[in-house]
Amino acid sequence: MKHFFLFLLALANLLYIQSGHSQSKSSQTDNRPWNTNWIAAPNDAGNAYGIYYFRKSIDLAAKPASFIIHVSADNRYKLYVNSTLVSLGPARGDTYYWNYETVDLAPYLIAGKNTVSALVFNEAQFRPEAQISVRTAFIIQGNSANEEILNTNNTWKCIRDAGHQPIPGYFFAASKGEMVDMNQAVKGDWTAVSYDDSTWPAAAKILDGKLKGMSWGIDWALVPSSLPAREMTYQRIIKLRSAIGMSVPPTFPEKKTSLTIPANTTVALLLDQTFETNAYVTLNFSGGKDAGISLGYAETLYDKGSNGTRKSNRDEVEGKDFIGRKDSLIADGSRGQSFTTLNFRTYRYIRLIVQTKNEPLIIDDLYGTFTGYPFKRTAVFNTDNTEIKQILDIGWRTARLNAWETYTDCPYYEQLQYIGDTRIQALISYYNTSDDRLARNALTLMDHSRITEGVTKSCYPTKGTQIISTFSLWYICMLHDYWMYRSDSDFIKDKLVGERAVLDFFSKYQQPDGSLKDTPYWAFVDWAGNLGGDVKGADGSAAIYDLQLLWAYQWAAEMEAKIGLRDYANIYNQKAAQLKATIQHKYWDPVKKLYADTKEKTGFSQHVNSLAILTGMVQNAELPAFSKRLLTDTSLTQCTIYFKYYLHQALIKGGLGNDYMTWLDVWRNNIKMGMTTWGEVSDLQYTRSDCHAWGASPNIEFFRTVLGIDSYAPGFGKIKIEPHLGTLTNVSGDVPHPGGKVSVSYKLKSSKWQINISLPEKTSGILVWKTKIYVLKAGANSFLI
Repeated sequence: MKHFFLFLLALANLLYIQSGHSQSKSSQTDNRPWNTNWIAAPNDAGNAYGIYYFRKSIDLAAKPASFIIHVSADNRYKLYVNSTLVSLGPARGDTYYWNYETVDLAPYLIAGKNTVSALVFNEAQFRPEAQISVRTAFIIQGNSANEEILNTNNTWKCIRDAGHQPIPGYFFAASKGEMVDMNQAVKGDWTAVSYDDSTWPAAAKILDGKLKGMSWGIDWALVPSSLPAREMTYQRIIKLRSAIGMSVPPTFPEKKTSLTIPANTTVALLLDQTFETNAYVTLNFSGGKDAGISLGYAETLYDKGSNGTRKSNRDEVEGKDFIGRKDSLIADGSRGQSFTTLNFRTYRYIRLIVQTKNEPLIIDDLYGTFTGYPFKRTAVFNTDNTEIKQILDIGWRTARLNAWETYTDCPYYEQLQYIGDTRIQALISYYNTSDDRLARNALTLMDHSRITEGVTKSCYPTKGTQIISTFSLWYICMLHDYWMYRSDSDFIKDKLVGERAVLDFFSKYQQPDGSLKDTPYWAFVDWAGNLGGDVKGADGSAAIYDLQLLWAYQWAAEMEAKIGLRDYANIYNQKAAQLKATIQHKYWDPVKKLYADTKEKTGFSQHVNSLAILTGMVQNAELPAFSKRLLTDTSLTQCTIYFKYYLHQALIKGGLGNDYMTWLDVWRNNIKMGMTTWGEVSDLQYTRSDCHAWGASPNIEFFRTVLGIDSYAPGFGKIKIEPHLGTLTNVSGDVPHPGGKVSVSYKLKSSKWQINISLPEKTSGILVWKTKIYVLKAGANSFLI
């Protein structure tokens, strides 16, 4: 996880497009074999860094009502029709499940001549850690005979752009920066119908295009992407924070305003989006022959003299150093030069440096195009408490910046779908949206990642093989989460083979008493104390691993009993019972009245004791006092913002849920530090990432804990309403549900609570109010208590 890396970028002529362009679900209903080719530039080995342009022109007698194609590439493509960007992809997967997108080109086609073109880029050894690759290649398959005129073959033309090179530098898991020399780059709008491509060579065939299961060999086993097109929204940069070397008009950069940098001048501009974002950055400029341009991107600025190690308030720019990834350009002196990043950039701050030679350079425009998974926030939390609204809004931004074609741990540094992060992100999706496609995609990819030993990779997709074995246990929890909150048990039933493989893997490391010994690979728990993977007793065991395995056995047994095999449920229940007895005997400290980290009982943590509560180790009568010790005993290793998700769940189970608002100081500190997304760890001066989705758990708990809405049966088949309002006296909200939505309202009036609850059709539930249970029916329910 704690990778260090650099970025990447290149020329693309990315035009503004509205959210939700023409990408659609596959229209191919018959699985007929494809009759198209993977193509590439002629005489190109396909294993080196390169940016390639593909073009084909067709004549149409009339504008079609529908014109559906399937498209993919390695590594990535941007597809244009008559100069309009219509699709980006493919959604990342692996060679055994290589995604293609389905696009209806009809809205962009006209009667007469049309040009379909694609930018395909291969970052080769500089590609992001999440990018699996075979070689440079591009493919289109028409959905029917009419569209097969666009099938990729030698009627397509292809040229490599010699103006692009990667920028050497530190390793970043997300990608490298891009160096573009406009003097060497392809000139003009190569996506336009009128562009002269007569000197371009014909593309070369690489391989036949094969759908998954239709070839005995695996190069790219093609499958339809299950995801919608990513959002693309025009986004202006808001503020100029400093200008060195020239005076800048007050409208720049919030409004489109041209800047003229005189000849033989160096200018540095610091721009502030005012919040963190993911965006394709576009710079349009003219003139300035051989001028050098640098675009730098940073989540925040660093305290001067700290060598990029210490951060203070993110709103402050005085006395700060700009340290971030960058892209570099050399101007060719012509009018209308344009640069758009190949990949999106994550930033709050942009630093633009221009060094002109003997000609002035004109900045015609600089803006971003926000991108992300097209989630629609359907959950509602109504309150007059502005702090709650601010926490929810920052959490939602954090979650959105870490959701694209997969969930990611952080958008700036890694863009990797780590299971530990993804479990929390998926739950945020369930509680805040009606869209579970990205969660399903994550569960499927994690299932694909399992190695022959049975354990999953720590994150996937990835070109490497990093294994955090404990994350495989969180994967089983993710399966259980989906099973409880979404009404598709068959989807989870299909994953139970993988769940069994994971548990079989761990069983090989269990001692006769059930306790794990020398938990293999990276046994990461949290960035706290020695829980980054170094906690272990003299016998090789630790309570945190035994408890996490216990929880996985318990949840696997529940799923197996309902939708799997009863024999497995019996086995897992027996293993869980043995493990509970061992944990009690091995780690319980009767003096401290807490569970120790190891059998030596020299260390204690909130982590271990949170999982002790959640796995049922603590008797109900003891829960309140036990839970309070987790908060008052400062000698315990404290959870960071990530593991507070589990701590809070434990405290709520312990009966302390009405205190939820008092547990949010870490989030309040983020706000005080000027952060617009949640940091990776609680130490905000030294946190690496300023945007880590695992910190957005309040976007679950304000609905599940405060409003009290939770699943009470698989598939959200029954609903439990148990609010923890604390000092709130007038609050309401909605949560999406597979059958519609759940609405609740609580209002204290004249010492009586007026409670209104609406459940979806055919869905019943219970209201738990101060230990008393009230039966809820489908539809409207009202109480005066």
